[in-house]
Amino acid sequence: MAPPAPLVALRDAALGFGGRPLFESLSLGLTRGEKACLVGRNGSGKSSLMKALAGALALDAGERFLQPGAAVAYLPQDPVLEAGRSVADYVAGGLPAEQAERRHRTAAVLARLDLEGARDLDTLSGGEGRRAALARALVSDPQVLLLDEPTNHLDLPTIEWLERELARFAGALLVVSHDRAFLARVSRVTYWLDRGGIRRLDKGYAHFEDWAEAEAEREAGELHRLDRKIVREQRWLARGVTARRKRNQGRLARLGELRRRRAEWLKAPGQAKLSALAAERSGGMVIEAKHLAKSFRQADGGGESVIVRDFSTRIRRGDRIGVIGPNGAGKTTLVRLLTGELEPDAGMLKLGSNLAPLYFDQRRESLDPEATLWHTLVPDGGDSLMVGERQRHVVAYLRDFLFADAQARQPVKSLSGGEKNRLLLARLFAKPSNLLVLDEPTNDLDLETLDLLLDVLDGYEGTLLLVSHDRDFLDRLVTGVIALEGDGRVQEAVGGYGDYLKQSENAMAPDRAKGKAAVPKAERPRAGGGKLSYREQRELERLPGQIDRLTAETTELEGRLADSGLYGRDPAAFEAAAARLEAARSEREAAEARWLELEEKREALAEAPRERA
Repeated sequence: MAPPAPLVALRDAALGFGGRPLFESLSLGLTRGEKACLVGRNGSGKSSLMKALAGALALDAGERFLQPGAAVAYLPQDPVLEAGRSVADYVAGGLPAEQAERRHRTAAVLARLDLEGARDLDTLSGGEGRRAALARALVSDPQVLLLDEPTNHLDLPTIEWLERELARFAGALLVVSHDRAFLARVSRVTYWLDRGGIRRLDKGYAHFEDWAEAEAEREAGELHRLDRKIVREQRWLARGVTARRKRNQGRLARLGELRRRRAEWLKAPGQAKLSALAAERSGGMVIEAKHLAKSFRQADGGGESVIVRDFSTRIRRGDRIGVIGPNGAGKTTLVRLLTGELEPDAGMLKLGSNLAPLYFDQRRESLDPEATLWHTLVPDGGDSLMVGERQRHVVAYLRDFLFADAQARQPVKSLSGGEKNRLLLARLFAKPSNLLVLDEPTNDLDLETLDLLLDVLDGYEGTLLLVSHDRDFLDRLVTGVIALEGDGRVQEAVGGYGDYLKQSENAMAPDRAKGKAAVPKAERPRAGGGKLSYREQRELERLPGQIDRLTAETTELEGRLADSGLYGRDPAAFEAAAARLEAARSEREAAEARWLELEEKREALAEAPRERA
């Protein structure tokens, strides 16, 4: 039986900028009912590929095919919202000319996304603007839907609403997103844009990392016959995802212990525990709030907006607290209350001693486009900066944030959006702090920068307050959640977002504060249940470090033995070095073989429950 014809496709497509090809001879087609995601490293050309599919960007070579009569709706990463235009008029612009009379569809989609059609576009917040752009994409009920970072600036209830909408969507869908949880829920096919080519996995994003690792291993095997050195490098490249998984496992173990300690802390009898903690060394208690209340008079005279009512909490040094809630619920206001920037209407706030807070807000710090990366980090001159209590060379510090050495002297304006975000993070984390307040730090970040931010925050020894709508990010990082549920209700839970859903009897629903009906709780993805024994898991975690040490040792011994005069000067030292080199090589090969054996076993155990299901 012939495969179904695509609704939209690229055939032998080529595209590049400034002489640098993004992709060549690329073919990709989307069929009706296909729900796919597009992944790839920052700068690989994902947004350009989406624009080419949408017909918004001309190809250098090849062709774009669109099935006659098929309507394509495209949500760009940065939609243009023209000042002086109403929301309703902007959304109706998504209707094709032959459907212009169907303005009732505009009213319906505005209602579903809680947007006022009479408002001017330039008065919308970031989240409202993104909802308006989504409404414009959805209003025509298209056959092809192309969404580039649709969850940017959206709150959790709206993200979950969008997931349900896309589950009902009957056309062809292609999504680019940094939100791993969103990708795992909406995709059934994964396209990987890698080194100018496209690869397809007939499974959703939840299976991507294992598949990408297997692909890299397969390439390494093919290269083995050509060059032994390349295969070793490729094998370690293939372990990149595995190394991330290993870090995640270590992170989860630490999170588990931190969450257990926070649960015990929250359960403890209040007054007695507080008096005992007062005697602990200074800085142990970071924030203590009792019976906080805060409300604002609405500007339109519509009454009072209650942010919190009778809220108490205690945050200790080392806690990582995620603050969640719908847009407009008052997350930033609550953070300002807890850090002493805003006075409560009632209640008591006590801050710990010697606090050195650092803030990263939604607007981000500005970067001088003409300044070099070097000057951005050391504006007063020199070649090093203080990072905490350590002095770091500028180039070495930039490497930590995934920059090439040559980029240090390049201007900021030459950077991609993801690279600019990494530079902002580099500048932020060079400043000393013991209380880090991050307000929507994951907005506009690519997956690569998200992983970097996660690793940096995982090693942060201070206290963290994090406002975020990224469920995966919250689950991987925080030890507790403070959820604003509307009308002054605040719920506190130990763990991440998934733990909050489990512990909450009244999990957040869209527009709960406005009295609309609640929606069912989001289901948490179920993972395979098989795992290695404790001893095997510990061995698997130790082996990469052991292999790295043996690799460094063999390199050092090879350099020593390359000295042609060593044997003449010290025959015994030469023989000892030669013998140790042979032994180190054997030990490394054995360690690599054992690592591969354990990794294959781990994957097989993890896959077995899914196969039985």
